[in-house]
Amino acid sequence: MKLLTEQTNPNTKDIDRRSTLEIVTLINQEDQKVAEAVALVLPQIARAIDAIVERMQTEGRLFYVGAGTSGRLGVLDASECPPTFGVPPDLDHGIIAGGPNALQNDIEGAEDTPTQAAVDLHVIGVSAKDAVVGISANGNTPYTLGALEFARQLGAATIAITCNEGSKMTEVADVAIVPIVGAEVIAGSSRMKAGTAQKMVLNMLSTGTMIRMGWVYSNLMSNLKATNEKLRRRARLILAEETGIDVEEAARIFSASGEDLKLALLMTQLHLSREEAVEELALFGGSVRRALDSFDSIKNVEN
Repeated sequence: MKLLTEQTNPNTKDIDRRSTLEIVTLINQEDQKVAEAVALVLPQIARAIDAIVERMQTEGRLFYVGAGTSGRLGVLDASECPPTFGVPPDLDHGIIAGGPNALQNDIEGAEDTPTQAAVDLHVIGVSAKDAVVGISANGNTPYTLGALEFARQLGAATIAITCNEGSKMTEVADVAIVPIVGAEVIAGSSRMKAGTAQKMVLNMLSTGTMIRMGWVYSNLMSNLKATNEKLRRRARLILAEETGIDVEEAARIFSASGEDLKLALLMTQLHLSREEAVEELALFGGSVRRALDSFDSIKNVEN
């Protein structure tokens, strides 16, 4: 049976005869189906997040594995986590068939070797403590399938993201996330709707995991690493807006915190020194929310 992501889309037949505006209109109409498809698999996405969080709470890590577009999307999402959420670089990994060179070049045949995936995961030290997410539009890519099979043998949590039902990856994974986006605008060009769906799911997996781990306060990037002036400015604005102090005072406290937004928030909200904020934060696993909620609970009891 021909995979759905490989079929010809009747809605875009003869798109090469359309005007430029008609072309982009057709693409946009097809893209609107992606969010609807992802909405139907939210329970599976939530299960996957819970599985990842369970592993991370016991010092596990998150690995994305894929080939081609899917692999690049995994590498992208993993690389965004350290600056956004302030997590160590070795907490999230993106592994692509063919290695780093495949990020910009087509490495022929790399995706067809399932045993290489096992080698790549072994070299990087994947263990039973970890969670491995296999990403493949068609769900049958040998490299990605091999990665999930190897991870499962180790006892790691396994998650599949694919856009075809009944694929081999869905049979191997503990959790299968399958947004059905239908045939692509250009037949077989799964970098389009399938790629967009995968990106949306990856956004949810990483963001949901970081929220559940306590590394987001309210809807703020409380754990961001202020490694450049743009991020330092953002941190100062977050501090000012969240606590109600003016920008100058926010700048002073942010500097006193050692340019650590988490500490600055606690120092301002709880009127603590930097040293006291460090101790308070450590008590609650680095979560600003848990530290503040605990303080509020104590105040309510006292009152």
